[in-house]
Amino acid sequence: MRESWRWFGPSDPVTIDDIRQTGATDIVSALQGIPTGEPWSIEAIEKHQALIERFETNLTPLTWSVVESIPVHEDIKLARAGHEQYVDSWIASMENLAHCGIKTICYNFMPLLDWTRTNLAAPVARGGTCLRFDAIRMAAFEIHMLGREHATDDYSPEVCAKAAVWFQQATEDDREALLSAIMAGLPGAFDRYDIAGLREALTQYDGIDRATLRANYKRFLQEVVPSAQDLGMRLCVHPDDPPRDILGLPRIVSDCEDISWIMQAVDTCANGLTLCSGSLGANRQNDVPAIAARFADRIHFAHLRNVRKEPDGSFEEAAHLEGDTDMVALMRVLLVEEARRRDAGRTDHAIPFRPDHGHEILSDIGRDLVPGYPLIGRMRGLAELRGSASALALAPPTNTSSTAMKL
Repeated sequence: MRESWRWFGPSDPVTIDDIRQTGATDIVSALQGIPTGEPWSIEAIEKHQALIERFETNLTPLTWSVVESIPVHEDIKLARAGHEQYVDSWIASMENLAHCGIKTICYNFMPLLDWTRTNLAAPVARGGTCLRFDAIRMAAFEIHMLGREHATDDYSPEVCAKAAVWFQQATEDDREALLSAIMAGLPGAFDRYDIAGLREALTQYDGIDRATLRANYKRFLQEVVPSAQDLGMRLCVHPDDPPRDILGLPRIVSDCEDISWIMQAVDTCANGLTLCSGSLGANRQNDVPAIAARFADRIHFAHLRNVRKEPDGSFEEAAHLEGDTDMVALMRVLLVEEARRRDAGRTDHAIPFRPDHGHEILSDIGRDLVPGYPLIGRMRGLAELRGSASALALAPPTNTSSTAMKL
């Protein structure tokens, strides 16, 4: 497996030299400063690539091997008139990345928000902080701050009651912090909304249900996957985070059935999956190792992180080997798939993965880091995953009782 690390560009407090010291060999990155819908030029890609892959004597080289991500314009998701120009831009970016030798693109099709958390620095019992999604605070936001019609239908009566209490007791600073945490999930660096602005932004999805969003997504896949196949590119959709409808917006990449539908919509290897164990793991119905085993031949990239779920729908980021997902079983699935690809002579047999959403611990604390992307916390996760992979590689399984291996 190829150990990779997400880098947010020159403004990232975690530098390329820092990453080199973690032992990672590959970089996952994107052109952060280009507005959604504009094509990435070869010149811009090569400039960013040079920052990552610069050669210096006696320094281990790094490779920009995965793009995360080329944002999909909202007009594409809504199939608005004229959205074809944004599809053309997306394909142009893909062509230019292929020209520069970068062949794997992670992307998502989540309406409006890329991910949602209610606390970007929830305390951890051992010390440090983590990302957290609190169902009570999210309900308070939707019902009492946003005033979304029918929001109570999406939460249990008990959660709604506790949300009302939280809202009544919350200070203005508490409410502003909640809004800020939720807004952190907006893609790119350009749009941030106040309550009125978010209400307005959500109206564009009025009348867009699950079936409509699926149809629009299938159209997008039919438009871009043939070009990806011709270019030798690997597209890999990222699951919804969290894997449930939110803010009245439909989510269509949340479980095994959704993934099966996507893979069949354009049934070719170029149309693949980013296996995000944390996103899928936040859905109580998802057996993540089993999902990985079922779609192993279409996994082009993996986000390895863990979550700990709570009965009311809340969850928070756990240490990589300590959450609800059996991470060792999951890694076994990926290693078996790598061996299968290697035996089949595939040049892309090594699956890139990155340790995702580590805890902020030790010297991470107090630094102005990208939420969920600390240095020490992710390095701890990478070390745990590296150790697990090394142990599994020493004794490759032939028969196992793992649910994943039975599929």
